[in-house]
Amino acid sequence: MPENILLEPKTNGFYEVNKCSGALFGLKRTPFMKLLPYLVYLIIIQQLMACQEFKDHPPRKSKAVGKLEGKDYTQWVDPFIGTDGTGHTFPGPSWPMALVQPGPDNRDIGWDYTSGYQFQDRQILGFSHSRASGTGINEFGDVLLLPLGEDKTKHKSKKEEESAEVGLYEVRLDNGVNVSLTSTPRVGIHRYEFPSEEATVYVNLQHGLRFLTDSLVLESQVKLEGNHAISGYARTKNWVERRYFFYIEFDQKWQQIEQKQKEPKEVAPKYLIHFKLGDGKLMAKVALSGVSVKGAKANMKTEAPDWQFESYVLQAKKRWNKLLSKIEIEADDDQKTIFYTALYHLYLQPANIADANGQYRGADHKVRKAPAGKYYSTLSLWDTYRAAHPLYTLLSPDLVNGFINSMLLHADAQGYLPIWTAWGQENHCMIGNHAIPVITDAYMKGFSGFDEDKALEAMLRSTRENHLNSDWEIYNQYGYYPFDLLDNESVSRTLESGLDDYCVAIFAQEMEEESIARSYFKRSEYYKNLFDPETKLMRGKDSEGNFRSPFDPITSTSPMNNPGDYTEANAWQYSWASAQYDVAGLIKLMGGKAAFTRQLNTFFSLKGEENKHLGQEGMIGQYAHGNEPGHHIPYLYAYSDSPEKGQDLLRTICRDFYSSTPSGITGNEDCGQMSAWYIFTTLGFYPVNPANGTFVLGVPQVARATVKLPKGKQLLIRNNHLQDGSEVKAVFFNGQKVEGPEIRYQDLMKGGELVFE
Repeated sequence: MPENILLEPKTNGFYEVNKCSGALFGLKRTPFMKLLPYLVYLIIIQQLMACQEFKDHPPRKSKAVGKLEGKDYTQWVDPFIGTDGTGHTFPGPSWPMALVQPGPDNRDIGWDYTSGYQFQDRQILGFSHSRASGTGINEFGDVLLLPLGEDKTKHKSKKEEESAEVGLYEVRLDNGVNVSLTSTPRVGIHRYEFPSEEATVYVNLQHGLRFLTDSLVLESQVKLEGNHAISGYARTKNWVERRYFFYIEFDQKWQQIEQKQKEPKEVAPKYLIHFKLGDGKLMAKVALSGVSVKGAKANMKTEAPDWQFESYVLQAKKRWNKLLSKIEIEADDDQKTIFYTALYHLYLQPANIADANGQYRGADHKVRKAPAGKYYSTLSLWDTYRAAHPLYTLLSPDLVNGFINSMLLHADAQGYLPIWTAWGQENHCMIGNHAIPVITDAYMKGFSGFDEDKALEAMLRSTRENHLNSDWEIYNQYGYYPFDLLDNESVSRTLESGLDDYCVAIFAQEMEEESIARSYFKRSEYYKNLFDPETKLMRGKDSEGNFRSPFDPITSTSPMNNPGDYTEANAWQYSWASAQYDVAGLIKLMGGKAAFTRQLNTFFSLKGEENKHLGQEGMIGQYAHGNEPGHHIPYLYAYSDSPEKGQDLLRTICRDFYSSTPSGITGNEDCGQMSAWYIFTTLGFYPVNPANGTFVLGVPQVARATVKLPKGKQLLIRNNHLQDGSEVKAVFFNGQKVEGPEIRYQDLMKGGELVFE
């Protein structure tokens, strides 16, 4: 363990109470074809709550805890960015890709509180130990602790002021208690300062972040260990059904512990634990495991064997600083804050859910040993295949094989590749089988630390054998999903499956499996069956081959809020989906490059209505930056007659939809995807095709950036005309002009200089 480093006095500016506002319950993410019966329940639930707004300004940066090696990049991370509004991030501490992410929970249900937290809400129910960053459905929130004031009957509090930085969250509660949180990958560490020697901690083991349920815990077993520790197990059912194990330890012995009477439908216990403290100070540690109580105890012994709070803060900062230092940008402090916070958000997940000894619980609930001690979950693949996973291949190639092997292990246990996993369990949220492009992307870029035959077999099973998100007989019979044979999302599901088919095809082709490649290339062109030559949009068809009529291309549909042919989008937004892998084919369908350009111009100018619960947020015409299906579309101008328009759009999106304030992310952050888009665009390129190892060139948003590559190599990026906003007309890589709008991953990884003129 590092030597004890004393915490220097903080200079963070705290957010102060200002005025009152409210939060309205809504919904974004929906598991396919399972949640419609709950629509009435959603309408009934009212989440209009009184809460206090905090002044919207970034905090002043704190001094580093101890000494970091080299430059301190953590100073530009503001964990409050994205916590106000629809970003759905959280301000609590975390290690990169950690199982445990402690933080404050304002509410335990409601679309605004999928991470448990909203910046403007003053209420604090307590501090739980697991969550997801930026999602649209609530999950986790395990093991909640809250230090109480004089009123022991009041089991919630309000924040008077709070601050957050990498590895540390602090808040002063209105009950007089000061709370500090830090963490290791599998352990949350609390430090409390009570106003008197009489202290009580409320421990709520029934708590969790809930979605459409009022009976979260199905089974619970708890054991009091002496008079200083609690261990136990819970089986919960929310977004997924899962098991978690915990071990809670205090640094002092309690004098008395009392169990609260359970409310109707409650299964797990809640305790009031009373202490007598000489100096009013108390510490607690909470370790989690997906395997066993023994695993939770071992996690604590391995990662947090002592009570040196400041040393754990420093360890977290060092780990984050190493990751953040992978990119150096030349920019002002405000832009650095946006950029390095985006990099921070990128690495909050996927979570390694294996214990310190490498054991994990798989999709079939069996316990196994993970290769290299890594088994990743919180895979929001419908979002992250687009840019987050391609960005990991550039910045952290050492992580990629671990991701792929986790997906293949999941397929072994489940029978098909993961779609959206939480705590190792499948929730079938969203559409497509987008582990496929992630695996294909890695393979096409030369990653070889996984079994390619096993990968192809898993892809074929996932695209041939029916599961909850697919009906391949219908898909292949008609060459699309007819809307009269599917209750909703017929167009989006056809288009998303087309991308997966293309990825299987190029993977098989690379392996010289020509028969498979031909079959899947044919399937990848099914999108053409839904193209309406009159509107030049992708339009639903029934099983007789008739286009949907009447046809409203502007109104968005979503399975829960407005069922229809599209997934959190409208016809305009999804009609560009196939351009991720077949730009030439779409240009031909539209009638050539000039028609393609006109359609893009119309798309970015045609007005519509914003509706955040239907994915309509961050609007430029019909472009909705707040949701993922359109993220590649501004880059399509690179293939048009007007590439300069795409460059202007990229500047506008970065300026208008990202900021260094708590409301600085427009739309759900979605496990790193929103951040990955910003990072790529800042560097000047983006993976329009997320699986073939190429990037489309845009325009850098900084004058200079340096990316550290493996084996001591560097990629230097220069924009020589950043200040005047000139159009980029030529790009040079290592002195050679780049012909066309794309550059290869393999070339960038050799290092050198990428210059935009």
